[in-house]
Amino acid sequence: MAKLTKKAVDDLKAPASGQAFLWDGELKGFGIRVTKAGAKTFILQYRNAAGKSRRINIGRYGVMTLDNARAEAKIKLGAIAAGEDPADIDDDPDGPMTVAALCDWYLSEAETGRLLGRRRRPIKASSLAMDKSRIEAHIKPLLGKRVVSKLKLGDIEGAQADIAAGKTSKPRKGSRGGVTTGGEGVAGRTMSTLHSIFEHAVRLGKIESNPAKGVRKIASTPRDRRLSRTEIEKLGKAMLAAEAEGEHPTGLAAIRFLLLTGFRRMEGLGLERAWLDEEEGAIRFPDTKSGAQTRVIGGSAVDLLLAQPRTRSPFFFPADWGDGHFIGVVRVFDRVCARVGLADVTLHALRHTFASVAADLGFSELTIAALLGHAARGVTQRYIHIDEALKLAADKVASEIAAILDQTVAERPSRRAAREDRAHASAA
Repeated sequence: MAKLTKKAVDDLKAPASGQAFLWDGELKGFGIRVTKAGAKTFILQYRNAAGKSRRINIGRYGVMTLDNARAEAKIKLGAIAAGEDPADIDDDPDGPMTVAALCDWYLSEAETGRLLGRRRRPIKASSLAMDKSRIEAHIKPLLGKRVVSKLKLGDIEGAQADIAAGKTSKPRKGSRGGVTTGGEGVAGRTMSTLHSIFEHAVRLGKIESNPAKGVRKIASTPRDRRLSRTEIEKLGKAMLAAEAEGEHPTGLAAIRFLLLTGFRRMEGLGLERAWLDEEEGAIRFPDTKSGAQTRVIGGSAVDLLLAQPRTRSPFFFPADWGDGHFIGVVRVFDRVCARVGLADVTLHALRHTFASVAADLGFSELTIAALLGHAARGVTQRYIHIDEALKLAADKVASEIAAILDQTVAERPSRRAAREDRAHASAA
């Protein structure tokens, strides 16, 4: 076996699966490992004083040169000869790899687009923001100081139980900022984030194995809260009264829009004027949870958007200051619901309510899924496009909800409907 050279390291090809190794012919136990993703890591294989075979990472090729890695391997072999076991002291050249350090590495790599998420594309900024929130609020407080290589399933499932029990919950500080909540749903999603971080680290040679592999995630109770017709009427009255008393107009408009369309909260709040196709009555999202997407909305929703005051902001629902979109809708919604005693209602319940009204009007699950922007689950759904049937469904659902909110019997003609009527009259 020849001495390991830079050319040999550069020529080392990634295997189709698993890992491949190339060992040095002069320094026993020194070598390099390449994963199927192409990540190359210098390693040292040895037996400790107890005769147990151990393998440790020395450093990532590209960050560390071959000569530096060889020098580090010699130092560690000297420590082994003296009776020490580097695996018990240092699984990483920069010190014991803690969960906090690994999370920081993940965020840094993901922010630069070097980690791929769903559909093998760089992880979206919105997903990364949620991951960062879970890391800072739950993972670091419970597991941050723990060494990754020493973690056991019991440690991870114990952290999950603590999150579910609310041990990491924190109230809002002052008048701004979010609330850190616990619960089964939060615990399960946090475990998914942690598992994903470990998987990325294993694939890129940062750690040897995923300590969260096999973890049993808590099965949370699905939140299926939706508003009844009576509750929609109550919400409409509360919004009218709140408007008269000076409640934030942008917040009230955003709430109404979310109910008329079934949009996810951030889809609605982050809606840009350039994305509205007024002629088609649709929103052309450049990117969503399910990728680029065209979403049909009812005429009542289009009218609401066009009625929003124009500012220099690209958003229909702009922030009071700064360049971003409005973010205070949750607090506005809570105040409105408190007026009429609507309990256990979140903004996501408006999305369920939209779907419920659509079902009550007799629309199929496939049509409702298209209106909500659900990811395609089959070949047929991939070919759903803007057709008259989908426009009719969006119009009908939005008009029905608007009529309940406003407690009117007759549907108010939307601008799009009026325009189409004029076009038909001209053709005749």
